[in-house]
Amino acid sequence: MNYKIVLAVAFIAIFAACSESNKIVDQISDGVTRGAVLRQLNTISNTVAINSATNELEAGEEFSVVLEYQDDEDGDLLQELRVYVGFDDNTDDDADNSKEEVLSQSVPASAFTVGDRGLPQLTYAISAQELQSAVGLSNDQIGFGGDRFTVRFEILLTDGRTFSNGQNSGTITGAYFSSPFLNNVGVVCAPSVPTPGVWQVKTTDTFGDGWNGGVLTVVLNGSTEIVIENLEGPNEQDFDFTVPDGTSTISIKYSPGSFDDEVLFVITSANGNTVSEDGPNPTTNTELLDFCQDNL
Repeated sequence: MNYKIVLAVAFIAIFAACSESNKIVDQISDGVTRGAVLRQLNTISNTVAINSATNELEAGEEFSVVLEYQDDEDGDLLQELRVYVGFDDNTDDDADNSKEEVLSQSVPASAFTVGDRGLPQLTYAISAQELQSAVGLSNDQIGFGGDRFTVRFEILLTDGRTFSNGQNSGTITGAYFSSPFLNNVGVVCAPSVPTPGVWQVKTTDTFGDGWNGGVLTVVLNGSTEIVIENLEGPNEQDFDFTVPDGTSTISIKYSPGSFDDEVLFVITSANGNTVSEDGPNPTTNTELLDFCQDNL
């Protein structure tokens, strides 16, 4: 057998196969359109507060995020960022005050600055009043029973192409890219002024061995007042804390432990109202007080 001929034939076959493979790769690459993403590096605020007494959106409330733009030319394709605002009426009443989204603002590429990754960045903010004005809502059309504004970003490239949430996949919206383009901005009640005096917290662990890492934190005027943690039993314990005169805000949150299905607690304000009763499996890492009830 002439091994040289066999090797030559094998080489030709491999080369032909590789060439055919490269053609397939080229065909796939030719059909790919490279777009752009708008990463959401940080969500600073995605709620706006409403005064439950006057039904007016509070001054100083805003939706704000830190954005980073990215394309295959290191950001040079960006022409402008378009911001669309809509409103979803989820209040349980007869009227439907939902509003279709409208173009609220166009932000030129020049408003972006170069971030620490060498890509265009922008801290974007829109006030509660600007959201309300954009969709033409009156105060009596906004409620705190689940109503929300929507803020949708769209990027316009210098070649005329646009990208928004409609071109997204799970790969783009989550994980590393974190590029949802669409945000929901909830309408929540502004914090109520707490009644000064002694507040009470009754804790329970149904197994009797403590909260196993669960933590209840009370914050007054932005400073931590009391932290209930490392409970070791018995099943029920009582704690008190004092809200001084002149306190303007209170916040109470629960951080999870290992066995939250054993954890319960009841919080009573200085006026005798039960303002939070949660567990087993209490709500974690979110405000436990319902400011809309105005019963603090």
